[in-house]
Amino acid sequence: MEPGGIRLFTKDVIEAVRDAAGRMEREGALSNEALSYIYELGLFKLFVPEEFGGRMAPLPEALRVFEEASRVEGNFGWAVTIGSGGGYFASCLPPETAAVVYSDARAVIAGSGSPTGRALRVEGGYVVSGSWKYCSGSTYATTFTATALVEGGDPADAAALAFALRPEQVEIVPDWRAFGLKATASHSIRAAEAFVPDSHAFRVDRNDRRNEAVYRVPFLPFAESSFAAVAIGIARHLLEEASAVAEASREAWSKGGAARFESVTGRIRRAEERLTQRTQRYYDAARQAWDAHLRGDASDGDWAALGRESKAAAAEAMRAGRNVFPYLGIGALMEDAAINRIWRDLQTACQHTLLVDFQAEFEEGPAE
Repeated sequence: MEPGGIRLFTKDVIEAVRDAAGRMEREGALSNEALSYIYELGLFKLFVPEEFGGRMAPLPEALRVFEEASRVEGNFGWAVTIGSGGGYFASCLPPETAAVVYSDARAVIAGSGSPTGRALRVEGGYVVSGSWKYCSGSTYATTFTATALVEGGDPADAAALAFALRPEQVEIVPDWRAFGLKATASHSIRAAEAFVPDSHAFRVDRNDRRNEAVYRVPFLPFAESSFAAVAIGIARHLLEEASAVAEASREAWSKGGAARFESVTGRIRRAEERLTQRTQRYYDAARQAWDAHLRGDASDGDWAALGRESKAAAAEAMRAGRNVFPYLGIGALMEDAAINRIWRDLQTACQHTLLVDFQAEFEEGPAE
């Protein structure tokens, strides 16, 4: 499949999710219908072992899915990407615990890797307390993961551990007030003296309980490339919607006599060309790293190249928006306009620290 083609989702699914986008943003949650599509297609289980109903998708294939889902609608794509990423923990957990966590047809993990909690070692497990921000999918998660610093007990445990918590052990704090991706339910969670048995405590850097190739991908390029796919998909949706805005405005713009329609559509085509070129480089890097990984000779350089291309793809996605959005007229400024929502979603996705190139040069305009 060429980059940018929506083939996983039928026309009916695409229309249903997009038609609900405004309502999802207002309500701050995915629609039940959107979630149903995710469950039916098994998209939360792309990295879950087959015995638990998963697919164990190769990384390059999963990245295509993330892009397609995000092109359908940004919140939808983010949910798929974050939700499926929780399957990575299947190789960190004891098999019997993984069965409990992942066997449900609607199993999905929400949580945080930031060690903002504390855990006290007790007989048979830990008592965990704390709060954790930005837990996307919090309103429908069947398991929460939270990272905490261990206090007391074996000095070898004096490090951050992750804990799998049941929904009834956490309180959702509805504090996700970002200006984009509003329907991702990326709220904080809070736990107060929740007992977690040893079987539900794990370390993310010790994911050797299973042999599947995707679990051996270094976590950083795994995450960087996943989020980049979201940015690419949202940018493609933005350019689609920009074309629709231009076509709908064609007659009105023609009255200005400045060839505005031709100018704007030319910018859209150029943005599409640039994004396609950069996206191809990103997928080439993903395929190269993955193939080397399967051969057993992937180097740090292969994974670093994927990280660089992921950041570059996200930067190009943002550039596409900057090169097009300001030329779409004042109607694009209305918060309930689809183009406005998509642009805000794109900026929010690209704000993720893993997609920001902190060595990028400062962009300067012409001096006065």
